[in-house]
Amino acid sequence: MKTFLSDNASGVHPKIIDAIVKCNKEHMVPYGNDAYTAKAIEKFREVFGKEVDVYFVQNGTGANVIGLSSILRPFEGVVCPNTAHINVDECGALERFSGSKILYVDNRNGKICPDDVKKFLHAIDNEHESQPRVISISQTTEMGTVYTVQEIKELADFAHKNNMLLHVDGSRISNAAVYLNVTFKEMISDTNVDLISFGGTKNGMMYGEAIVCLNNDISKYLKFIRKQGMQLISKMRYISAQFLAYFENELWKENANHANNMAKILERELRKFPQIDIVSEVQSNIIFVKLPENWIKALEEHDYFYVIDADDNIIRMVTSFDTEMEEIEEFINKIKQLK
Repeated sequence: MKTFLSDNASGVHPKIIDAIVKCNKEHMVPYGNDAYTAKAIEKFREVFGKEVDVYFVQNGTGANVIGLSSILRPFEGVVCPNTAHINVDECGALERFSGSKILYVDNRNGKICPDDVKKFLHAIDNEHESQPRVISISQTTEMGTVYTVQEIKELADFAHKNNMLLHVDGSRISNAAVYLNVTFKEMISDTNVDLISFGGTKNGMMYGEAIVCLNNDISKYLKFIRKQGMQLISKMRYISAQFLAYFENELWKENANHANNMAKILERELRKFPQIDIVSEVQSNIIFVKLPENWIKALEEHDYFYVIDADDNIIRMVTSFDTEMEEIEEFINKIKQLK
């Protein structure tokens, strides 16, 4: 049974499976010294339109922690929204591994802006306080919202003006690009982002993420930190081959577009019930919904969603590249039975 629990619960796109099978037919030099990895890195450079440095890792937490650790010293900090994955969902991994501090601020529907970061600037050169060094944002945000290209540019400009760097947690970066109808180059390279954790697992890949460094001045030690962080994969070609298939004929766009469209259809159907409140605008494949409490209890056994706020009866639903109309219809029919 498919659910709306998470796009992490989805399957793997058949073209990705095929790519894994094809690269399994021969032996290759390990630790990223293989033809698939070389081709995948070149593909990333085509996509971003510049000579980016690319480091493949196993998962999103690895991408965030290894990437940020490469540009943070123990006395420095990263400014992010309180809802950020690095702050909420990674079990303190960044602070433990890097020794650096997370400096979080209240989010604005998942986002932050330069004004939110300004309050940390007073700490600069004060030996008693963590030094603000990096701004980290999620695109798409954990609230399902999407930063505009201009908002990203403003944060990057602010960061660089104050001797800081901008990192993007891009676990759902493809869904954001589809929503904005822009390329990754326009969203990331042209706005002068320094570092991005580029995700594919939530959009049809089996596993694997990429740390993409767009600022060559800060990637000097990344390969050593990746090794220390236990994210240097011996059979790296199984990740690289997936990314090659992911970019071929813009499979990433096809997958993300489908997921986003399914979310809009689900939103449309849910709005037909006066008892249901859509909490915020649906800009990606994530929907936050307020349901009657007794409905939640009746539906929870089906693993359809996560309860995000039990006090206010708010659930999170996520559509995927393989979500089908039948699943939406099944869920809506379940609700009709509860009316």
